[in-house]
Amino acid sequence: MEEIKYPVRINKYLALQKICARREADELILQKKVKINDRVAVLGDKVLENDKVVVEKLNKKLVYLAFNKPKGIITHSPQNEEKEIKDILNFADKIFPVGRLDKNSSGLIILTNDGRATDRLLNPEHNHEKEYIIKVNKNIDNLFLKKMAEGVILDDRYKTKKCIITKISSERFSIILTEGKKHQIRRMCDALGFGVVNLERRRIMNIKLGNLLPGDYREIKGYELSELLKNLEL
Repeated sequence: MEEIKYPVRINKYLALQKICARREADELILQKKVKINDRVAVLGDKVLENDKVVVEKLNKKLVYLAFNKPKGIITHSPQNEEKEIKDILNFADKIFPVGRLDKNSSGLIILTNDGRATDRLLNPEHNHEKEYIIKVNKNIDNLFLKKMAEGVILDDRYKTKKCIITKISSERFSIILTEGKKHQIRRMCDALGFGVVNLERRRIMNIKLGNLLPGDYREIKGYELSELLKNLEL
């Protein structure tokens, strides 16, 4: 866990203590459910090392779902007539996707109502693995595989981290990344003169897509959930 350097903003303090994510902390503060030394906290308050912080949280069951996002569905901020995940899944609870998956891509995305998961899963410092199956528009050669594995310089001059590449067929390969730049795989392929025909995410850490059909989901539970939470340090 990151060392707390005092004084620290109350929302960051709650996140570092693994009580909730900063976004959820702000909501709890606005709902007057956070106290510092018996005083109701307000946004922007700072915590000192010897302060007593008490949080009154709403009792809610934390839910984690593995969802197979179909092509054409938006994970965040739909425009005009675009459909997002909540349009095809009707949940009473406030469940949201962790991270993004391009509109033209498909595959695994984790849905949850646990705000802590976003910070833990998406922080690039943790090097969490994500695995994809890619089909490109022409035959793959050994030079392409070597360059992809060693890191590719993108259009913004950023060089991607080393990754694991496995050839599946003449036009298909798997890639395991530990970072998630915007449109990264498509940009990597484009930089090497290849176009992506199909992109499917098959795994996030220990969570696998398995046989889920597009648009279907399953609950993550038991040992699978325990391992996920352990890896996320939750």
